[in-house]
Amino acid sequence: MSTTWLCLCLDVNGPTVGEFWAGALGATLKPGRSPDDPGAIDGPDGLLMELCPVEEEKTAKHRVHIDVHAASLDDLTGAGATILHPQSETGLGWTVLQDPEGGEFCAFLRREPPAYRLYEVAVDCGDPQTIATWWGERLGVEPSHQGTEPWWWLEDIPGSQFESLVFAPVPEPKTVKNRIHWDVRGDVAELEAAGARVLWETKRWVTMADPEGNEFCVFPPA
Repeated sequence: MSTTWLCLCLDVNGPTVGEFWAGALGATLKPGRSPDDPGAIDGPDGLLMELCPVEEEKTAKHRVHIDVHAASLDDLTGAGATILHPQSETGLGWTVLQDPEGGEFCAFLRREPPAYRLYEVAVDCGDPQTIATWWGERLGVEPSHQGTEPWWWLEDIPGSQFESLVFAPVPEPKTVKNRIHWDVRGDVAELEAAGARVLWETKRWVTMADPEGNEFCVFPPA
């Protein structure tokens, strides 16, 4: 395993969504270094999520979204979320909401939710088994699935601060840059040889796309 997890990254258009997510996750918002810097969010083990200011607004459903533990939906809507699909509508064990900038996320109601409430990170994809296997090989985690269910997942990724990375099938193709992505430490040439492609480079990191087009950023190994 030569690729290791660093953190999540969330594109934002303003400062309020960082405050929302810190509260929703039971995490800590770190202020930015300038008025234009929205800062970052720390989890129990350090850096959890970088907040990345962007000019473009959200135009499509999140293909990568966050699942949270929650005591009540009122806590989330009172902080600025809106209910998109109630649990009675989904027919499943969660409610789909939007954060203050319209980003979709799922809330799982718990009688006694943990203080730190990030549950899972979910990825829409065309071929869950193949992309879960690809990321599992990169991160050193054996992919899991259950019976005939269509989704696959990676549990307990070293360095991550959530339970699992879940890959679920959707019929629609990816059309725009993901507003949630993750950063890793790794070797760009090795990732290219495995099927990723370079999108652009900066002095500090290289932005790549996995075989399904999901963006991720690669920093040099520690």
